[in-house]
Amino acid sequence: MTQIKPAQKDICVLEERINALESRNLFQDDVIEQLSEELAVHQAQIAELREQIQLVANRLKDAGSLASSKEEIEPPPPHY
Repeated sequence: MTQIKPAQKDICVLEERINALESRNLFQDDVIEQLSEELAVHQAQIAELREQIQLVANRLKDAGSLASSKEEIEPPPPHY
């Protein structure tokens, strides 16, 4: 039976640690890429929602100015 010298054992341990770190690094790179893609999708959705909110706000503003410009304002119903 051959004995592994302490220096060879240390090298084996270091190689295992390097391989583990490389594996973790590849996994993290993949996760970062996925998160980046998801973030881009969310940013596009937020931009679209902002446009829709602005459109609704403009419509409400226009409807409010139309209602206030009416000459005759209806009184509230009797049950108020």
